[in-house]
Amino acid sequence: MTEPPKSSASSASSASSAGTIVVTGATGNVGTSLVRLLSEDPAVEVVLGLARRIPDWSPPRTTWQAVDLAEDSDTELVELFRGADAVVHLAWKFQPTHAPAVTWRTNVLGSVRVFDAVAKAGVPTLVHASSVGAYSPGPDGRAVDESWPTHGWPEAAYTREKAYLERVLDTFERDHPEVRLVRMRPAFTFKWESASEQRRIFGGRLLPGPLLRPEFLPVVPDIPGLRFQALHTDDAARAYRLAVLGDARGPFNLAADPPLDAEVLGELFHSRTVRVPSPVARSGLAAAWGLRLAPASPRLYDAVLRLPLMDCTRAHSELGWTPRHTAVEALEEMLAGLRRGAGKDTAPLKGRAVG
Repeated sequence: MTEPPKSSASSASSASSAGTIVVTGATGNVGTSLVRLLSEDPAVEVVLGLARRIPDWSPPRTTWQAVDLAEDSDTELVELFRGADAVVHLAWKFQPTHAPAVTWRTNVLGSVRVFDAVAKAGVPTLVHASSVGAYSPGPDGRAVDESWPTHGWPEAAYTREKAYLERVLDTFERDHPEVRLVRMRPAFTFKWESASEQRRIFGGRLLPGPLLRPEFLPVVPDIPGLRFQALHTDDAARAYRLAVLGDARGPFNLAADPPLDAEVLGELFHSRTVRVPSPVARSGLAAAWGLRLAPASPRLYDAVLRLPLMDCTRAHSELGWTPRHTAVEALEEMLAGLRRGAGKDTAPLKGRAVG
């Protein structure tokens, strides 16, 4: 495994103490950062990490339990959650994009099992990982706050599933007012250790990690409408930690500046930008996806073009959260990890050898 660069970020002071915090999807991109933060926090007694495969990684005060949300019974989840102070639900399956029923079974039906088990076990706090992808297409020229409609883009499985769970949580919030519900809506999250996983999820064989360096990228495609937000995964994890240990409720947008577009990427790679019509770019992606050369669906590309920019004022004022990395720094770190085949000792983040 390639070691990540040192980070100067440290845990924020705790708003309150907590006994046991359960984290689903604990071995993934955000999960590993959150488990590390919680396990190092003196306000937390025990972290229970749930994942399909138990990792070799052993952070302090952390125990692991193998759980498959698509298969395990509701009763098993209730028993795991009983006595917990909070459940943070991060588990998500991105693939196979050619079989949306498979991801629906884990992402939607599995999430509903988690929500029901939280209520049945009497867990006082539920923090759910929603996404910028839950939002309806946004307006041009201004950022949206958390009141913007969350109907997603219906043609893409990811955005459709995230939006559907927002409706499920609307009902959950009405029926279980005793549960403090927090919905996090982060932008794209990047870190060094997530590089190989994100290559597998989004790039596949068409993304040659070692070649993602300025000398090999003389031009960056400028696709009309392609502009998105990002943040460092550790910054996202800090926001989740604040939500777990604080008393905030409701939805929170999470993103760092600046928004990423062709101009910013051109500066990052010291490359000139070349205008590429959106239909041309989509046709190429659709062909690669149809031939199973690229795992990312062209429908997800359509959704990304329609994502709104998010206003994160509420997270700053009510959570006391401010990102410590810019969006460019987060992307730079992930790209450096791609070039080195970076990863971590968990199944989702497993690195790869670089020739």
